[in-house]
Amino acid sequence: MLKRFKDLSEKEILAVAISNEEEDGRIYGEFADALRDSYPATAQIFEEMRVEEAGHRDRLLALFRQRFGDHIPPIRREDVRGFLSRRPVWMMRPLGVKVARRQAEIMEMEASRFYSRAASLATDAPTRELLNMLADEERKHTRAAGEYEEKHLTEKAKSDESESHKRLFMLQFVQPGLAGLMDGSVSTLAPLFAAAFASHKSWEAFLVGMAASLGAGISMGFAESLSDDGSLTGRGSPWIRGTVTGAMTTAGGLGHTLPFLITDFHVAVGVAIAVVMVELGVISFIRHRYMDTPFLQAAFQVIVGGLLVFITGWLIGSS
Repeated sequence: MLKRFKDLSEKEILAVAISNEEEDGRIYGEFADALRDSYPATAQIFEEMRVEEAGHRDRLLALFRQRFGDHIPPIRREDVRGFLSRRPVWMMRPLGVKVARRQAEIMEMEASRFYSRAASLATDAPTRELLNMLADEERKHTRAAGEYEEKHLTEKAKSDESESHKRLFMLQFVQPGLAGLMDGSVSTLAPLFAAAFASHKSWEAFLVGMAASLGAGISMGFAESLSDDGSLTGRGSPWIRGTVTGAMTTAGGLGHTLPFLITDFHVAVGVAIAVVMVELGVISFIRHRYMDTPFLQAAFQVIVGGLLVFITGWLIGSS
């Protein structure tokens, strides 16, 4: 059973406060550690916030020992009704800088409310005074965070972190999406056109294309999500990457499958081939834009690969 906040004794209130400051300081330290490589300036901000929380803990410990001795009751925020539940930091990895800043803002607001309410329940004057002081300091942390940012996030630091953010965007979204689009656009060509030229019926070709596109999307999505959890590579949530890869794989296959809803077989084939050329052009542009691959080189590689797969499907379907 969770304890009601108003039923806590002053000894328990101080014990919870000490536990909170220790946990918050540890979280800020883990934020700093997780962001140090990609966002060093922001990591330094969290390191200074960790030091602030350590100072709060030491003041609370000194008051607790003065009033109640060295034994601290093992009561934590999880034992008191009304606290926000927090996801463990390890579940947030790989940690995004915006997620960390938003989490820190929530932590500071909760800490401020806790100290304000705790002070209203305290009857001991020194305890009330300290709790009120800590409530004021937690409220000022938003301004302090701004001061930290002015101190550490110089123009160069912001530029470096912007480049790092672009790099992470590449790893987490562009690369999985491009891999899916390439696989869906190219790998489904052979079964689709094999079925088309074997049956000379649009509907049969459409059904094969749908099955190939959806099957490839599911397969690629699971393969991407299970291949790397992102904790070491920093490539983001495996489920997000898997969803992006699966969706783009399916989209790549459906692009040249939908034209076979046209009942006239020859018109459907012509439209599908035109769509394939557009898809290969889009893939070439994305590789040129995000992968620094010369456009002509990217186009040659993609078009040759797509042409070989198309010919394979045509030869099998016509045999």
